[in-house]
Amino acid sequence: MRLLERIRKEWFMIGIVLAIAGAKLEPSIGVNGGPLKPEITVSYIAVATIFFNSGLSLNTEELTSALVHIKLHLFIQIFTLAFFPAAIWLFLQLLSITPINEWLLKGLQTVGCMPPPVSSAVILTKAVGGNEAAAIFNSAFGSFLVSKHGVICLLLL
Repeated sequence: MRLLERIRKEWFMIGIVLAIAGAKLEPSIGVNGGPLKPEITVSYIAVATIFFNSGLSLNTEELTSALVHIKLHLFIQIFTLAFFPAAIWLFLQLLSITPINEWLLKGLQTVGCMPPPVSSAVILTKAVGGNEAAAIFNSAFGSFLVSKHGVICLLLL
């Protein structure tokens, strides 16, 4: 009975491990153009499903109360879109004097200017019992801002 309780509690991590193991055993299933069609299912259906399910689980009071936490939203957006890219820039300055491939550094620079993926931000916040409404708002708002910020960030770096 104790094992079953543990599995119920850790279902998300178990699912991630199983998905990784399945991808390792049969990678052709998840390639572009493969049977799962990740270019469609991941890009559109999965993200829409996550937001839809997250929206269903929230009541309007939770969402409106999350919207008024302006200091929280400012902190998250500044950390994600200013502090983290600046920290990555400093890290890249250190790495630039090493023999690491230039394209790897450019890739790190690009990733450093992107917000966290919407799906993982919402799912992981929900899994640990965090403020799901704030996570949904900040994920959506951060993705909206990154269209302009990402270009500025890459130009600055």
